[in-house]
Amino acid sequence: MENSVTILGIETSCDETSVALMRGGVLLSNIVSSQYIHEQYGGVVPELASRAHQKLIIPVVREALHRSGVHQNEITAVAAAFGPGLMGSLLVGVNFGKTFAFGLGVPFIGVNHMEAHIYSNFIDEPKPNFPLLCLTVSGGHTQLVLMRNDFDYVIVGETRDDAAGEAFDKVAKMLGLGYPGGPKIGGLAKRGNPSAIDFPRSFLNEDRFGFSFSGIKTSVLYYLRDRHLQIAGKTFDDGVPLMPIDDVLLANICASFQSAVVDVLVTKTIDAAKYFGVQDVAVAGGVSANSALRSAMTSAVKKECLRLFIPQIQYCTDNGAMIAEVGYRKFLRGSFSAFNLSAVANADVPVLADKEALSR
Repeated sequence: MENSVTILGIETSCDETSVALMRGGVLLSNIVSSQYIHEQYGGVVPELASRAHQKLIIPVVREALHRSGVHQNEITAVAAAFGPGLMGSLLVGVNFGKTFAFGLGVPFIGVNHMEAHIYSNFIDEPKPNFPLLCLTVSGGHTQLVLMRNDFDYVIVGETRDDAAGEAFDKVAKMLGLGYPGGPKIGGLAKRGNPSAIDFPRSFLNEDRFGFSFSGIKTSVLYYLRDRHLQIAGKTFDDGVPLMPIDDVLLANICASFQSAVVDVLVTKTIDAAKYFGVQDVAVAGGVSANSALRSAMTSAVKKECLRLFIPQIQYCTDNGAMIAEVGYRKFLRGSFSAFNLSAVANADVPVLADKEALSR
């Protein structure tokens, strides 16, 4: 029976319309349509994103069905991300998913977007073993999640201010690099010296597994200001003209900033893995596509004789495959959603226990 279960997964939490088909836990198709219109605004414009989803959702579903060779009547259940994310964007996917499922007479399964990122590590072989420690790191979240079993999570650490991806975007905006900031900084950093500038690392000794990235972002701002370098969108009334940043210095700033962020992410993750005694470590979310993070985490995990799992690049950013993966697992458990389920913009990972419970 499991081999015939066919899940249609829908992801519309932000600015990518993605639909995937999975049968028996094997991915058949994964179509992603990105919205490039937001680049000119320096960030995602919610209303434009939801309008684009409305325009794209049906063509993307048709393409996913075509690529997979699956007829819509073969679908066993429909899964869709219900949060967290942009409310208007989420509503498009949730409402389409519920309507499609109702029309086919099959169950609807609501999927937590951050939960799906964790499960992106289970799409391909080999799959991690439990207990698993996962660093979920994106534009909106930075969390260390201890996964003790299927759908059994404990958030052992998270950011108290900016998420890592958010810090990348804000620094990129300061430097006039545009949006999205992560890939632009990552590309420039490859040509720079990560030791050129000693930006601070915030390890929050009082919060062992917590994160804070607002300080590193502010340090970049002060570095530019104190040297009277051009800062996009900012002027200073000290009578000193701002100087342009040459290509070498720009690459060094990007490399040094990236190194500081990656250092904190890797150090905290390895520390938590050792503390909780796990052998399998995973990284998920949009920032997991960053080559410096992937390289540093690979080296650190190897040194500690642990196993590392990082999704293929296509599964790091928002995608329907990760929604289908969670939908498939929930279907096998009989965990279906009511048709009155609505989008929840600030939905949390469905934690089943708290940090304090680990010491009891």
